[in-house]
Amino acid sequence: MKIDINCDVGEGINNEHLLMPYISSCNISCGAHAGSIDTIDKVIALAKSNNVKIGAHPSFPDRENFGRKIMSISDADLQQSIENQLILLKERAELQKVKVNHVKPHGALYNLIAVDEQKAELVVTSIKNVFENVKIYVPYNSKVEDVAKENGLEIVYEVFADRNYNDDLTLVSRNQVNAIIDKPNDVLNHVLKIVNEGKVKTVSGKEIVTKANTFCIHGDHKNSVSILEHLHQKMKIE
Repeated sequence: MKIDINCDVGEGINNEHLLMPYISSCNISCGAHAGSIDTIDKVIALAKSNNVKIGAHPSFPDRENFGRKIMSISDADLQQSIENQLILLKERAELQKVKVNHVKPHGALYNLIAVDEQKAELVVTSIKNVFENVKIYVPYNSKVEDVAKENGLEIVYEVFADRNYNDDLTLVSRNQVNAIIDKPNDVLNHVLKIVNEGKVKTVSGKEIVTKANTFCIHGDHKNSVSILEHLHQKMKIE
């Protein structure tokens, strides 16, 4: 069984050298919620040496809250920030002769464009203004999925391997004690159910249809390395 595993990286945890051997794609913070040019360069080099596909991980320009809260910002300023982030990642990748494979928005921005069509259009426009040919990681049955398709962007369905879901396929809030899946075998079972049955078991016990072409493990998860090692032992990472 082959699956694609991606990780959010370049966020100041400095564990990328431990993660890269176990993943097939990564999402590099573009400096808005975390990271720096130096961080970006180092992570790109690590990804290149491990044959890991790289993606841009833009966010609200909010380092104070790690991009995990919806920010009060004008559409014009948000679009300019996103485009600047994407341009930065693209330029740093070009210096190392690496192609940007995908874009995956971060945190509150990712969650917002799943349900807000207008903000989804803003993000998709930003991507198209910077890249000619790039994929976008999206949640199944989301607003951004529809907008991306309408604009000719190739979509990749993503599920979070280390997060629990509500019945509407939104993520359980990090304010809740059951938001994060901590144990490696619980993560494995979560992933296997989606792969084998096309369904995710929600916190209420319901089984909801979903699609996944890639599974995310958060790089800042306290057990990220042990989870990835366990998945790698039980499944083949593409």
